[in-house]
Amino acid sequence: MRLVSTHLPHLTHPQSLTLTLWVTGIVIGRYVGLHLLSTLMAFLMERSVNATRAQLHEWYLDAKDKRGAKQGQKRREIAVTTCFAPLMRWVVSLFPDAVKELQVAMDASSLGQRFTVLSIHVVIRGCAIPVAWKIVCATAKGAWRPHWEALFKHLEGSVPSEWKVIVMADRGLYAKWLYDTIVGIGWHPYLRINRQGKYRPIDEQEFKGLSTAVTKDGPGWKGRVVCFATKERQVTCTLLARWDSPYTDPWLILTDLAPDEADVAWYRLRAWIECSYKDMKRGGWHWEQTRMTDPARAERIWLAMAVATLLVVSMGIHDEVTTPEPNREHLSPKHIAHQRKSDDDTPQPRRISCFQRGRLLFVVALIHGRDLPPMALVPEPLPKSLDTSDAAPSAAPPHQKAA
Repeated sequence: MRLVSTHLPHLTHPQSLTLTLWVTGIVIGRYVGLHLLSTLMAFLMERSVNATRAQLHEWYLDAKDKRGAKQGQKRREIAVTTCFAPLMRWVVSLFPDAVKELQVAMDASSLGQRFTVLSIHVVIRGCAIPVAWKIVCATAKGAWRPHWEALFKHLEGSVPSEWKVIVMADRGLYAKWLYDTIVGIGWHPYLRINRQGKYRPIDEQEFKGLSTAVTKDGPGWKGRVVCFATKERQVTCTLLARWDSPYTDPWLILTDLAPDEADVAWYRLRAWIECSYKDMKRGGWHWEQTRMTDPARAERIWLAMAVATLLVVSMGIHDEVTTPEPNREHLSPKHIAHQRKSDDDTPQPRRISCFQRGRLLFVVALIHGRDLPPMALVPEPLPKSLDTSDAAPSAAPPHQKAA
């Protein structure tokens, strides 16, 4: 309760209390269904299941649907968009003082024929924490542009201006207006594009095909360019290009950062948002089993899932970075532990994700009646290679999500 009310201070006391119940139930029960969560929390608090269910149900309703609204009573509803900036500030507060960089990814995910979720996540250590989202009906017609622009507007000013924030998006989302929107709030686009267009280096006059920027397994290239030949699409930016095996297409990234301040390999981190969608679904909170059909209500459930994700990921990261490495000095040089250690001191593969590690720590603390584990968001060094392969199929490299 104290964590929620501290970092989301604009919520009323009943809203904070019920959000805490939702978050606790989601972490323990790994489910967002109302019936299971209300039963679980009723058992934990030794109270009526019906009363608990009514409290949890009331929390995600629109004001007009709440009890007493039709009799003229003033009822308040959770305005999810007002939580985005505080949620991002909460994330920033968990970073070490010396860190002034943030990696963000954006994407769209569907839930069958019911919902499409447009979301922005902070990516870190193989996980991703949602900080802003918009849910629309999957069959709804209309452009996504207004929704994306609104999400970035809600996040504007939530990160200190001296921080470097890069925003990664895959090819299907690229648009000049998106590039301009990200630059407009003081962040840095890191947008992948298709190779069908044209570009010209800033000091040349002739346009050439993006497909010629790099060759497969050849050296990468980066430089200031004018990208796209048509006037309405043109953007003056930095092009980062690289094409490594086994990728079918080259990585072509547009950013406003100077060439010597950017690396195409950083775009690898975008894949972690896919891991977050897995955590939201079968790998964690089982969002895919919800019976909801109302997008506004679903957005409030996403708020609970976002806070739950922030808690377990930050707890897992704190434990991961504070757990000492095994001491092999007392072992014989022929011991198998020395044989397994890589020659180049590459960090050992992550056997369990920070998301799952943190969830287990949360549950164990509750079982033993302890305070919640410490929270921290300590990033790894940015990647320098596009290679995501690993010799052991069951183990994910440090920059890849563990299963």
